[in-house]
Amino acid sequence: MNGHSFRAILLVASPFCLAMGLVLPLVRFDRLYVFSDTPSLLSIISSLWQSGDVLLAMVVALVSVVLPSLKLFALAIEATSSGEGRRSGGLVVRVLPHLSRWSMMDVLLVAIVITAAKSSGLASAFTQAGIWFYAGSAVISGLLHFLLRKEQGPKE
Repeated sequence: MNGHSFRAILLVASPFCLAMGLVLPLVRFDRLYVFSDTPSLLSIISSLWQSGDVLLAMVVALVSVVLPSLKLFALAIEATSSGEGRRSGGLVVRVLPHLSRWSMMDVLLVAIVITAAKSSGLASAFTQAGIWFYAGSAVISGLLHFLLRKEQGPKE
């Protein structure tokens, strides 16, 4: 498999994983051995919005949906642009590193919530497929960004 085919696979896999990470349950909380809750990222945002925590819902949506989507869009533009266009330092090349800094923030937040739930004794928390897909999207997009930088070569 050549580098272009691998890059194309990564360009498809990362948005797929992001979409799955947004709609699949992130974590399962078991309370009192009877009650269970398995929220997805989108249902958490919706719940925050409906409960009146609009600012928090907007922040979570920005960090977990908008910024990763913008990063994937920027990666797609960079991956499909010509090599000379990438070396010229366009907007995508300048913005992409800043978007990359936020890649794993949601995974970290869910890890903190799981740790807090387990340590408080109020609930048992177990990771679900959504968190793994979401983390996979962040890792794949990071790998793709690394490969594009490597392909671009040193800056002149």
